[in-house]
Amino acid sequence: MTERHGVLPSQTLRRMIAEGEIRADTPIIDAQIQPASLDLRLGQRAWRVRASFLPGAGRRVADRLPEFQMHEIDLSGGAVLEKGCVYLVELQEALALPGDVSAAANAKSSTGRLDLFTRLIADRATEFDRIEAGYQGPLFAEISPRSFSALARPGMRLNQIRFRRGQAVYSDDELRALNAAEQLVNGPAHIDDGLGFSVDLSDAIGDVVGYRAKPHTGLIDLDLIGHYDPADFWEPVTAPRGHVVLDPGAFYILVSREAVHVPPDCAAEMAPYLALVGEFRVHYAGFFDPGFGHAAAGGSGSRGVLEVRCHEAPFVLEHGQDVGRLVYERMLERPDILYGADMGSNYQGQGLKLSKHFKTPPAS
Repeated sequence: MTERHGVLPSQTLRRMIAEGEIRADTPIIDAQIQPASLDLRLGQRAWRVRASFLPGAGRRVADRLPEFQMHEIDLSGGAVLEKGCVYLVELQEALALPGDVSAAANAKSSTGRLDLFTRLIADRATEFDRIEAGYQGPLFAEISPRSFSALARPGMRLNQIRFRRGQAVYSDDELRALNAAEQLVNGPAHIDDGLGFSVDLSDAIGDVVGYRAKPHTGLIDLDLIGHYDPADFWEPVTAPRGHVVLDPGAFYILVSREAVHVPPDCAAEMAPYLALVGEFRVHYAGFFDPGFGHAAAGGSGSRGVLEVRCHEAPFVLEHGQDVGRLVYERMLERPDILYGADMGSNYQGQGLKLSKHFKTPPAS
């Protein structure tokens, strides 16, 4: 019989925890388990490092850390991760994966929307956010606040990990068939190496189409939800001519023109377009769980929030311009929980939306 491939669902993650394939000194809680991923928790120890690094083949993070660390930080009473600095934080979770299970990580949505650049590092890693099949060892998060300094404590969940057996990415032909059956997008489906999506800059003169991070702001306590006034951290962006000029180094929150749907038997990941379309990046938090935008889970299609940073030169971003794509994968089996209202998901049915730490701005 052919071995089944796919992303491992919530019920399998619980079994892996029970069997010690995912383990932690502090018990893993139900709130960490998502339909197709597991939230990872910050540990107590962190290090300010002078540069981002990977351990490299055959080498442990702990062996390389003395080369780059500047000082050790105890997060137990809360510690400020300063804008413009790079930190390495031990995570509470560790892995003892079976030989046929690999993993990939990504920042959580709220992390990306705060411009907290967060990546997973494992022993012997030659890539960020990728875990080889059969990996046994600790996990670390590299955190580099780009726009706002942040107050961090142990147990905070800034990134998440998705496990898979084999590869189960939908081909374009398979994705077209899935779209015909499930309607993955509220309009024509542009499928080319995934489901394409574009940016929405269509609002009338004076309407807000996005937000740009202010350069000099106060501290954000990552435990405070619905607490901060957006005006203290963000300036609204308008597009009276249907375009926005992106400034190099600035960080923007925009939204996709399309509302997308991830059926319960699928998981998706946002991937950026190549730099051939412009010197900017869209994608700092990219996992879309089964049930995102799904009607039975309280959605009717949800738009993707875009975390945008321009690089070398000012760039004109036009309404309807292609900016990224969703890559769909099969689940190994349907998860026993879905993204949506029943889980208290923060972004089901979303439009343009800042992270959960901010009060909801008044309607424009």
